[in-house]
Formats: sequence, structure tokens, C-alpha cells
Amino acid sequence: MQVSCFECEAPVEAGTIEALADAFVAHGQTAHSWSYPEHAVRRYAVNYAQAVERLTGPTERLASLGSVTAEAVTGAGVDQWLRFFDHDAFAGNPSWASCYCLEPHEPNSAEDPERLWTVSRSRVAERLRTGTTQGYLARVGRQTAGWVNASFRSSYGLFRELGENGTNVIGLACFVVAPPYRRHGVASRLLDAVIADAAGRGALWLEAYPHNEPEATDAGHFRGPRSMFESRGFEVAEVRERYTVMRRAVVEAVG
Repeated sequence: MQVSCFECEAPVEAGTIEALADAFVAHGQTAHSWSYPEHAVRRYAVNYAQAVERLTGPTERLASLGSVTAEAVTGAGVDQWLRFFDHDAFAGNPSWASCYCLEPHEPNSAEDPERLWTVSRSRVAERLRTGTTQGYLARVGRQTAGWVNASFRSSYGLFRELGENGTNVIGLACFVVAPPYRRHGVASRLLDAVIADAAGRGALWLEAYPHNEPEATDAGHFRGPRSMFESRGFEVAEVRERYTVMRRAVVEAVG
């Protein structure tokens, strides 16, 4: 088993999960001056090693795609959502694979900055089943290509401070597109599905939170690129230290 250091990218190896966690803690103590709690460092090692084992999806980008569809995740779709996050969403990027899109709802704290992936997985699956998390999956044929978390802002611990009217605001918190389907407009198709359904969900506003300085990687745009929102009528409502709040009114379809 192996884990790559999140700071220096040095490989750390061991024969068992427990030994790997011990070796990774020792690496941090020897090579770095981390302020992270030891239990968080151990969890990172466990999350990474187990992600490498389960991320079986392809990583090569397809040259072209067929038709892309997007549908809301309902009870029957939770298993498909689980398969996507278990195997495909973060293929080639195991250091991100423990999130399962729980972070906008329940942000990690400085005292507990790393959850076990199994905890995040079970919490979000339950949230989807009860409707406290709402989102859409994109498909290309029978394959799941992407996901957007499009819950009401009132359900996001990360964005709740933006206002008390979050029960009528849909917040576009995260986009995840599997590697073969990136840069083919999958995120745009997901956004269009959210916009089309917003009035029927009782929303008055749509909000987006693109990073001001996203990492220069595909994964770094997980809040969605600002240009995508601008092209669909979102306007800047507030500029914060790390992200910009963009907003557009929900317009009911005519006819």
C-alpha cells in the first residue's frame, strides 16, 4: 500500500493500512512541521490508500461525446451516485476522493480537518435519500459523467452566513466531472438542468461561488468557472476573500 505526501509528494509505503498510517505520521514528523492533529494525518493516509484501491474508473479523456443528459438524483438514483463517487469521480486523484460532497454542508474544522471517507459517504447518501442534499447526475449513454450539488443554501454550513433567505436560494456548491468527460460541456449541461428545474423547486434565486483564484487543474474548478455562470446571466453579488458570490433570478418558463 502507498500514499503520496500532500506537501512534498514523496511516496510512503507499508504492508497494511495501520502500518501505512504509522509510516505517514512518521514521515510528517521527520520531513515537515505540520500543525494538523495526528488523527487527521492518519485519516488522510487511510483515505488515500483505500481510494487508490477503489478508483477503478478510466482517466483518459475522450475525444468526443454523444448526447449528454442530466437528471435529479432521487431515491433510486442514490446507488448510481455512490458508484460514481466510489469508482469514477476522482479517478487519478485519490487525495480528493474522500469528500463525497459533504464539505459544503458540514465544513471540516481546524480541530478535525479530515474525515474518513466512509463517514462522508454514508452521510451524503442519507442526505440524498431524505432530500437535505439535492443534486443532478449527468449521463453519456449508460455512463455517469458528472455531478452537481444544487441544494438549497439553507442546507450549506459553508454558505449559510450569506443570508437568512437560504430556503428560496439554490446554491451551486460543487461540480464533479469524471476524467473521460472533462472539457466537453458536461458541467454546463448540469447547470442548465438546475436552471430549468429551479422554479418548480420553489426557488427564487440561483447562486454560484466560483473561486477567485482556482487551482490550475480540472479539479481546481470544482465550484464552477465564472465564465460559465456569466454566460447564463449570473451577476456578481459580492466578492469575498476566496470566492465570488454570483446570483441570478429564477424565471418561470412560459407555456
